[in-house]
Formats: sequence, structure tokens, C-alpha cells
Amino acid sequence: MLDIFKIKDEVYMKKYFIFFLIFFLIHIITRAQDGGDYCSEGKISSFSRLSKLSSIQYPGDSNIDVTYYKLDLRVYINPNSLSGIVTVKAKAASQNLTTFYLDLVNALAVSSVKLNGTSLTFSQANNQLTINLDRPYNLNEEFSVEISYGGIPTSGTGSISNASFLFTDKNLSNKVVVASLSEPYGARDWWPSKDTPADKVDSSDVWITADQFFVSVSNGSLESIVDNPDGTRTYKWKNHYPIANYLISIAMTNYQTVVDQFEYQSGKFLPVVHYCYPERLDSTRRKAVAKTIDMLRIYSEKFGPYPYLKEKYGHAEFSWGGGMEHQTVTSMGGGAMGSENTIAHELGHQWFGDKVTCKDWQNIWLNEGFASYCECIYREAKYGTLDFKSYVNNFMNNTNNGAKKAVGSIYVQNISSENEIFNSARSYKKGAIVLHMLRGIVGDDKFFQILKEYLIEPGLSYNVATTEDFQRIAERVSGMNLNYFFQEWIYGVNYPKYTVGTSWHSTSGLNFVVNFRLKQESNTNPLYFKMPIQVRVTTSMGSFNFTLFNELQDQGWELPVSGQPIAVVFDPDNWLLKDIIGTTFTDELQNLPTTFSLFQNYPNPFNPQTIISYYLPQKSYVDLKVFDILGKEVAALVNSEQESGNHNLQFSILNSELPSGVYFYTLKAGEFIETKKMILLK
Repeated sequence: MLDIFKIKDEVYMKKYFIFFLIFFLIHIITRAQDGGDYCSEGKISSFSRLSKLSSIQYPGDSNIDVTYYKLDLRVYINPNSLSGIVTVKAKAASQNLTTFYLDLVNALAVSSVKLNGTSLTFSQANNQLTINLDRPYNLNEEFSVEISYGGIPTSGTGSISNASFLFTDKNLSNKVVVASLSEPYGARDWWPSKDTPADKVDSSDVWITADQFFVSVSNGSLESIVDNPDGTRTYKWKNHYPIANYLISIAMTNYQTVVDQFEYQSGKFLPVVHYCYPERLDSTRRKAVAKTIDMLRIYSEKFGPYPYLKEKYGHAEFSWGGGMEHQTVTSMGGGAMGSENTIAHELGHQWFGDKVTCKDWQNIWLNEGFASYCECIYREAKYGTLDFKSYVNNFMNNTNNGAKKAVGSIYVQNISSENEIFNSARSYKKGAIVLHMLRGIVGDDKFFQILKEYLIEPGLSYNVATTEDFQRIAERVSGMNLNYFFQEWIYGVNYPKYTVGTSWHSTSGLNFVVNFRLKQESNTNPLYFKMPIQVRVTTSMGSFNFTLFNELQDQGWELPVSGQPIAVVFDPDNWLLKDIIGTTFTDELQNLPTTFSLFQNYPNPFNPQTIISYYLPQKSYVDLKVFDILGKEVAALVNSEQESGNHNLQFSILNSELPSGVYFYTLKAGEFIETKKMILLK
């Protein structure tokens, strides 16, 4: 059977097989689960038992502008509980402010509220703490209150520690691990705050007192560790930068640290500290977290300096699956600590999500779509273009939760559902593909300039943003009107499905005109997609690339080329989220090639489908089959007589269990026989 491959040297064949087997195994090991999946699953699972979302009052009290938080906490084990004093500094956002509220579950009882040592009256109801000020405050006038409280952190439903604050890691024999995960509405489960990403404070402090068993971790830099007379130990963490309340975190257990450093300028170093479970600190985790330095270098080059150079970056293992991008110290659970892609995703959040934060949960794609595309950017810089294209293709086509599985708009319509906010197909994968398509439209230089200017834009940098803010900067940098793009891809639904038609004819000598036609299947909103599209025509004299603007549901173009056309490829670099649902070819019989031709499939590597093209100079009986690397037939695509001309067909592995690897497709037509190689990457 191997003779169909025209490989006569058995030694060469064995080497060939071993090479691609190694390539395949390395690919499977390194790809694993993408970081967005881990991130999404972790955040959804942390709130999977909540019934409170429908009753959430969001987005906090608009009558105050909070500027500072200090959490001075005492954490107890056996029985599990916490107490503390939270300092809240704020400005009046309305005239004659006499009362305001903070979000806090009723189960955490407040014992006192003080302003400059004077006790204030307060009440607790409906998971809100209402505070009566000592006098009316004028617009922008500042005040500071200290809130003493305590109890068992809950989800607001009366059950103990089942959502945003845990005391054990049930996945590790109930190991004592105290940790928080507050996104989207969980901060109120363990401390009083204005529970919205829209109101970032200028800085924060977190002091954690607990038994000396604990290494206690939070945002920012560790200012001091104090051993107390009662045998407890206090870790004092200081965050010097603006921060959203849901990014304030604690993580505590008997951590073992892995310390590294990133040289961001000659002679200047950022501490990179990983807080690991001693039981899980194996070589896999050490190798994975060691790649953080490369990621910091790549992202700093692509996006600008790491946003928190005064402090640190690192990871702390915690009780949930997946990852959570707590500012300067990402919390990692389950397999995430050993996942290169998750580490890349969560680090990307330090720029996109932490430095610039979505203003509301409707715009969560500004956090998650961007961090997901950071995975792609990292892999492109680290492993090259082939890996990058494969990774993007996986984002588009992943069978379970790729962008093509996204239901509804990227702009979240129902923020009372954590499954809607953290929808992996929509907020993560499709959000990332929107950025990929934008990059295809504006080009690499403009795209990365857009990202850099977005991150330093006054009013957005270390603040919050909406889709319209990002669109404004993208239009300013590119010089393009991109309203059509954001309207259809962020607020619209689905993606385009095309029927592609081509034909060509000679105008004189070796001058040809290719007729190219696109027809879209009707959509709901928008009715059809307006997009710049790319077409590559390969002729006997070379390749010709065209960028066209598709603004009609059924539209055609005439493309002048030199040389006999051999192949016409729509979207050759795979910039578009799309399906090709049909092809039509009506080439004129004059000036056609006189030889049989089998062309390289596209895309290659592919998943889950690819286009195989070939040319018949005369009516022929065609046999087209696909084989695995051992010569076993896996698909018979054509076994019939066909008319002369160009032929294109789609080979799909949907509903197939074919593994990743190298495959061959062989065309037999009359006396003609030719084989080409293609690669399936899942």
C-alpha cells in the first residue's frame, strides 16, 4: 500500500514516521486545554450553586465614589470564620449626601461603624449595609468609615462557604486552604464594598492575621510580616495602583514559594513569586511557571511595560478549578498551575482586565476575549506562525465551545447568569476571534499600536472601559470607520456562511480576468455581514492577492491577473470566522491547462475541515482518497466520473474520531496519480 506515497526507501519512511509521531505527541502535550477554558470553568464553578444572582442589586450605590479600601482581617480555623475592620474612603457623588450603602451579605454581622472615632448608626437588610453619616456631605467631599464585622462568609443563601470564599480544598483531601474568588458578585460574601467593576479605588491594603501555619498572600507588595504575642502572624500587603473590588483577594495555606525575577530594564528586576502547594510542587509545575518570564517579556514588547512594576507578579494555588486574575497574584486551581496556556491567559489579564477593566459585566469580552487572544499572541511569538494559526483555528472551530458555538451576542444580555457572563464560546473564544479579525483588517503594526494606545489612554489607563472606548481608539489609530465591524460582531449574532463562485477567461495572451463571487446565507442580526475579505489567485506566473470589501449579500468582482489561473482561495490566511457552505465553478473551456493538477489543501494544518482542490483537463474517472500515515484508508471522497475543470470539495472530520496527525490524500484520474500531505491538529 505504501507505494501510493511514492516512498521507496524504508529507512526514510521510518524516520519520517518517527518525526511526525514526535511532532504529534509534543503538540498534544503542549496544547492541552486552552487557558480560556480553564478561566471560564473556574469562574462558573465558583458560582455554580448560587441562586442569588437574580436578586443582585447592581452596580452599587451611585451616590459615592470610593477611593480606598483597607481590609484588616482575622481568619479562624475550627471553627471557620473571619472578623475584621474594613476602612472605606469615599467622596460624595451627590449633593447633601447623608446616607449610603455598601454591599455585604446579611450573614456577616456588623458590630460598629465609625467615622473619625465617632459611632454612626447603620442597618443591614437585603445583603446591604446602610450607613447614616454624621452630617450632610457636599459633592466631592471626602469621608472615611471603619466597619467592624464578622461571621462565616456565605453565598448569601444561608449555606456555608459555597461560593466566593472557601476554607478547604476538597480536591486535595480537604487541605486547609483559605481563599477568595469574588468575580462577578462575590466580594460582598466576605467583605463590605461597592460591588461593581466601574468604581476602582486608587489603592488598597490587605492585612491578614492567622495561625502561623499560614503563608498569607494578597495583592501588591509585602510590606511586613509581624509575629504577634498570641502566636498568630500578620501579613501586611500594600497595593499602590488602582484596583477593582473583585480583584482584591486573599489566598492562605502552607505555601512553598518558587521565586524568580524578570529583568524588565537593564539592572531592574520584577519579583516573580509562585505560591505552591508543597504536595503538588513537581517538575511539571516548576517548568510551567518558569515560562512566566518569557511571557512577561513577550507581553511587555507587544503591549507595553508590565502594569505593576512597583510590586510583583506570581501565582497562588487555591481551591477552585481554573484561574482568576487577581491583580499581581493570579489564583490558580486544579490543573491550571501546570498549564502553560492558562498561565499565558491569566498574565494577559494583568494588562487587559486589571489595568484596563470592563466597566460593566455586559462588556466582559474586553477582559476575557483579550486575555484569550493573548494566549494566541504568546504562542505566535514563542512557537511560530504554524502553531499560532493552529491555535486560532482551534478557537474558531473547537467542537464543544469554539467561536462557532457562540449563541447570542458577545455583548452579554443577561448579567444575572454567570454562565452567560463567562460563556467560553462567546466571551472568550469569539471575543478573541473578533480581535484576530480586527488585526486582519488593520494590519499588524496598527493592531498592536491600537492595543498599546488603549492601555495608556487617559481616562482608560488604570481605569474602566466599554466597547465604544476601544472602538474609538481603534478608529483613531487605523484611520478607518469600524462601526460596521463592532456593531455586527459585538452586538450582532452568529457569523457569515458563504457560497463561493469563481470563473475566469483570457482577455489577451497571458492576461486573465477572474470572476469572484460571494453569496451569504441570511442571518438574523445583522441580515448579512459587511467585511473586508481577502482572495488569493495562483496562476502560472505567481500569486496575486486582493483585498475586497464585501458589502452585499450577493456580490461579485473582476480580478485581473497575469498567467493561467490555477487556484482561487478565499480568505487564504484564515482571518475570518466563517463557514464555506458551497462552491460553484464555471470556468470557460478556452485557455485551460492541459495537465492534471492536485493542489495543496487549505487550511493546512486543519481542524475540523479543509478544502481539497484539483483540476481535470478532460472528463475522467476520479478516485480521491485519504490515508493515515500507515497507509490505512480513512475516507473515500470521490469515486465517480467527473467533467473537466476545477473541482473543490470539503474534507471534514466532524462526527469523526480521527486523531491529530499526518494524513495523505491521493488523486487518481486516468493515468494520473499524485499524493499530497496534510496535517490534522485538534
